[in-house]
Amino acid sequence: MSVSIPYRKGLHEVGPGAFAYLQPDGGYGYSNAGLVVGGGSALLIDTLFDLPLAGEMLDTIGRAVPAARIEAVVNTHAHPDHTAGNELLPDAEIVASTATLAEMTQAASGANPIREILENWTEHGEAGEYLHEVMGRRFAAHRGREVLPGRGFDDELDLHIGATQVRLVRVGPAHTRGDVVAYLPAERVLFAGDIVFNRVHPIVIGAMVPGWLAACDRLLAWDIDVVVPGHGPVTDVGGLRAMAGYLRYFRDEARRRFDDGMDYATAAAGISLGEFDGWADQERIFMTVAAFYESLGARRQPMADVMTAAWRYRRARA
Repeated sequence: MSVSIPYRKGLHEVGPGAFAYLQPDGGYGYSNAGLVVGGGSALLIDTLFDLPLAGEMLDTIGRAVPAARIEAVVNTHAHPDHTAGNELLPDAEIVASTATLAEMTQAASGANPIREILENWTEHGEAGEYLHEVMGRRFAAHRGREVLPGRGFDDELDLHIGATQVRLVRVGPAHTRGDVVAYLPAERVLFAGDIVFNRVHPIVIGAMVPGWLAACDRLLAWDIDVVVPGHGPVTDVGGLRAMAGYLRYFRDEARRRFDDGMDYATAAAGISLGEFDGWADQERIFMTVAAFYESLGARRQPMADVMTAAWRYRRARA
């Protein structure tokens, strides 16, 4: 089945009682969300990156489906571009995998090097310039307080929104340790979270790629017509195949250059983007290749150095 949902900001119906909230271009901070409506209640899947974005989404939902009350929220994983709007839903039950809950709890209680650079970006050279450009000037001033999920589950959890069955399935570790997808079997709709980036370069942790590939293979065995990715346009199972192809391609290209003794930055700059040229945030390949190198035994690169290399690459290709 081909999917022809326009990639425009806002709420789009992707199946009976199922909607995607899209945020082009899908790059840093601009994640997608999902909505399932039935019997006067609703389930929201992810809550975006900051309070203004989340508030705008909730206003849009309120106008489009005014009779549906959001009674439950799913955080597909721990990254703040999928959780920061939790604060605006105090009456909803927030659900996540226990691994995601643990990651969010740890992030809320510990030091956050990204946030520290963002808050003092002028003191961090080109790495600070990069983070300020892709996140800080758009989002950092509008972040609220961290609101953690109140309910965790380990493997699977079935929810019912009216007569609609929503299967929550933990498929991580993949993009993170606790990734969850939301699957509507009768409607053949998958809300994939960041298991799928469609036409957007992901940031990849090299050691977790086997799990990510296994997650893609697992989902490809399901009956799916529509895939709502965590970032990028709505797609079909072709988006799952493309994600798996992306991971295998950059894994293999990085390994070949690692075996040849090339340093990670030279390797990243020399990898042809091929069919992935034109995807948003292409400089993320520097983070990805550095992570692959580390998984192969190379020493961990300082975060600031990797971000500096990414920033220079981004500016050179602008």
